[in-house]
Amino acid sequence: MTEHVAAALRAALTDEAAKATTAEDPWPRFAARETRHRRLRRVRRSAVAGFLVLAVGVQSNVVPLPGWMPGVAVAAAPSRLSAGPPRGGLAGDVAWQDGLRRQVKDMQDPEGWWRVGDRGTIRVVYAGDVPGMRLALVLVPLHFGVIKSWTLVWYTGPTGAAPEQMEQDSNTNADTPVATLLDGSVDRGGVAVVIGPPGATVTISGGATYSAAGTVERRLLATSADGSGVALADLPPGGPPRLATRITVDGAPYFDGGLDGGWSGRYGSGMDPSPEMLDAAARDARGPGLDRDRFLAFAVTALNDSRLAVEDVTIRLLWTGTVNGLPAGLLTVQPHGGGVIVYAMHGGVDWRRLDLRLLLPAAGAFERPIAWRLRAEGKDTQTDQVVVVAPPGAASVTVTAGGGSPVPVSLDASGAGTTTVPPGSPAVVTAYTSGGVTIASTPLHVLDNDSSQLPGDTPGTRVVG
Repeated sequence: MTEHVAAALRAALTDEAAKATTAEDPWPRFAARETRHRRLRRVRRSAVAGFLVLAVGVQSNVVPLPGWMPGVAVAAAPSRLSAGPPRGGLAGDVAWQDGLRRQVKDMQDPEGWWRVGDRGTIRVVYAGDVPGMRLALVLVPLHFGVIKSWTLVWYTGPTGAAPEQMEQDSNTNADTPVATLLDGSVDRGGVAVVIGPPGATVTISGGATYSAAGTVERRLLATSADGSGVALADLPPGGPPRLATRITVDGAPYFDGGLDGGWSGRYGSGMDPSPEMLDAAARDARGPGLDRDRFLAFAVTALNDSRLAVEDVTIRLLWTGTVNGLPAGLLTVQPHGGGVIVYAMHGGVDWRRLDLRLLLPAAGAFERPIAWRLRAEGKDTQTDQVVVVAPPGAASVTVTAGGGSPVPVSLDASGAGTTTVPPGSPAVVTAYTSGGVTIASTPLHVLDNDSSQLPGDTPGTRVVG
């Protein structure tokens, strides 16, 4: 290429390039856009982090719940017990009630603090003087972070107490059908209070005796004859009472159950079964026997559970053996002239597991075969394992579950054996003579978990009715 041609071509290309539209350098615009994006991302991350910090603070109750943040209700509507105006002797004392609302305190559980919500929404269900104290039941809105819950709280104080003298006693979920309080001691007696829905008829019965027919008999202690839905019973000194309450609403059954609560002091202290009484009780027992301390612990457990004093009963040890690898015993407690309460338990002196509590009619009680179900050791899980103890003189025993056929139970030298029955299936255990004649039968109930009531109070702890 000559210099002339090259010069001409350069000139032409330069001219064409001058006419062309050159695109703007994209980097500055990209850099500016990316800077804006990074700034927005930082703002969003900061907002999310701030919300999380707020949420954690709210949930741990370090930060108050903002008005715009919704709460999650875990207990629905307020209690049915709080319907209508307050009840009790202080029902018309608005100033006292307002003072009590100011006394309501936050509550702590293992997870943290439940904070009192709007104090203006605290409802006074009951307030007044009862024998020995001033008592109040309030319905309190609580929140644990964003979780909201209504809770019924008992407050107690001395008779005539000012609001600032009232102290929290106990609390329960707002959806409970009835609120009960039992307070007293062996030396001074005490009081039982039952609060049902407004207008309900409430009764409290006590003074239980075990009839020879195999039933629990009680006398009426108190009733809400005024239709207030509140019953109060003044209790005398003595052992921890086993009380029952029955509530009807508009003539229909609403609640039927026991009362349990604080009762200090030990009834019959120093009046445990004597060595001579234990020796007599164990004289005809079958099996390897129990050491004295363990038998004493078993007997005291039975007396405490039945609310009977040692001077009023006869104790008999029927059988000893091993349950779940631990020493076990089957014994009876019988009040003079009354029914027979059978107890099965296993364990040691310092702890034991109560496997059976069953009220029998006095007639033929010691001719009956006895069977009880087992839980998994250390748990409340029901198993299909059943222990059977034949009465003296029985040659064989069968267990009939549901509508099935009788299943023989192999018995050892002590007259005991084990079999299996599905946990939810009721059964009957029957003992026979060597000639195959039926001696007696006893139902094998499903497990009864209500230890707050006396043996015989519930269908699963009796054979009559």
